[in-house]
Amino acid sequence: MKKLVYFLASLTFALLLSTTAMAADIEHGEQIFTANCAACHAGGNNVIMPDKTLKKEVLEENSMKSVDAITTQVNNGKNSMPAFGGRLSSEDIEDVANYVLSQADKGW
Repeated sequence: MKKLVYFLASLTFALLLSTTAMAADIEHGEQIFTANCAACHAGGNNVIMPDKTLKKEVLEENSMKSVDAITTQVNNGKNSMPAFGGRLSSEDIEDVANYVLSQADKGW
């Protein structure tokens, strides 16, 4: 019984830490987005290809509504979007992906 209580307490603590870290990651993602992405994607828009925005519906239509899909796009680039894989760390790119998804869910 003590092991179960210890396990549940540890799990709760880990979840609290991950929630705090996630909020910090989104803040960092916003900084990275502002410095590297906002020139073309301000407000979730797209100045180069206006129909390929970062709005929730468009991300869903284009199978881009996941961290994995966005990190792949940011790493490798596509069409007019350059690859950022050599310029940003994987942590930066993952934080940007989480930021983009959080903003899309909020409606930018």
